[in-house]
Amino acid sequence: MATNENLPPNVIKQLAKELKNLDETPPEGIKVVVNGDDFSTIYADIEGPAGTPYENGIFRMKLLLSRDFPQSPPKGYFMTKIFHPNIAVNGEICVNTLKKDWNPSLGLQHVLLVIRCLLIEPFPESALNEQAGKMLLENYEEYARHARLYTGIHALKPRIKPKTGAISESTTVLNVDQTNTVLSGKLPQVATPLTSPAASKGSVLNSQDENAIIVPSSEAASGASAVQKKEGVAAAKIQMDKKKMDARKKSLKRL
Repeated sequence: MATNENLPPNVIKQLAKELKNLDETPPEGIKVVVNGDDFSTIYADIEGPAGTPYENGIFRMKLLLSRDFPQSPPKGYFMTKIFHPNIAVNGEICVNTLKKDWNPSLGLQHVLLVIRCLLIEPFPESALNEQAGKMLLENYEEYARHARLYTGIHALKPRIKPKTGAISESTTVLNVDQTNTVLSGKLPQVATPLTSPAASKGSVLNSQDENAIIVPSSEAASGASAVQKKEGVAAAKIQMDKKKMDARKKSLKRL
């Protein structure tokens, strides 16, 4: 298994910097898979460009770096099967950037962008897949049909299935709040409006109690009158008893 020991320290340092930038700010449609133990093999997932037969596909590819990189170009391979003039049946990529147009100053981002652009604009003149190249030149519709078929079979994006019993966010929050309330041993508190139809029809006794009793206003009024009447009788009785006591005290003083 290849390791970073196969690459010179200065190359490892440069690659680590490039891979960090690619991971933090990936190019459009490209996601690099970083393996810190082995920089000699760079993996990337490339999204099929919109408007091409590769749309809605995800294609895994790899770049193999030799020990004398960047003096020599990396070798590129598609690991996902694809029908393309410039990609061989074994996945080898034929693009000038990785051959005669290679420059040691080119970075990984440039190489990956060129490969993705190859999905937008193939070059049938330098085809590794002769069937795809010939089909592209003679009958584009047939070529596109084959490319879409390969994409649908080998590279289609997996659809995210909703979880069983999934509920809306608002309902989830509500259920969580209710659960927390029950676990804490408290009942949910509901704000009571200052004025409501219920307030005009009746009065609430012991409103702080969870088993509050609603009494009709007519009964509440009669009950209040009865209480006031009893309080008046009690006060009159107290006054009479006080007068009797005062009279007895005066009688005792005369004796």
